[in-house]
Amino acid sequence: MNQGGKIRVLVAKPGLDGHERGAQVVAYGLRDAGFEVIYTGLRQTAEQIVSTAIQEDVDVVGLSILSGAHLSLTRKVMDGLKAQGADDILVIVGGIIPDPDIQKLKDMGVGEVFVSGTPVSAIAQYIASAVSTRKNAG
Repeated sequence: MNQGGKIRVLVAKPGLDGHERGAQVVAYGLRDAGFEVIYTGLRQTAEQIVSTAIQEDVDVVGLSILSGAHLSLTRKVMDGLKAQGADDILVIVGGIIPDPDIQKLKDMGVGEVFVSGTPVSAIAQYIASAVSTRKNAG
């Protein structure tokens, strides 16, 4: 986990989902809120996301998933981070997530799930609070 100044957030689009407008809105909004943001672009594999998260020494991985494959894609990222000893990185998920799957994602270790339409300010507030708590606990 990044021990420096600004909170570093990786915004990633795993899988074959070709819709990136929401991810771009979140990435720009978090940047404007003072975070350092790395955006991976479309169609990233879980392995690419994990590798980038470690190389960039991020505090947070934000997965934007609209394809319906949120459970399997998130599991692959979570398992990859754990396998690389980087399970201290906070993972959040956003997109079209059915209510019954929100708890399933949290049970996997996801910090928070943000459904489509969540204000970027709410995402930024959650990230700042959660990262601060993690850094103070570590």
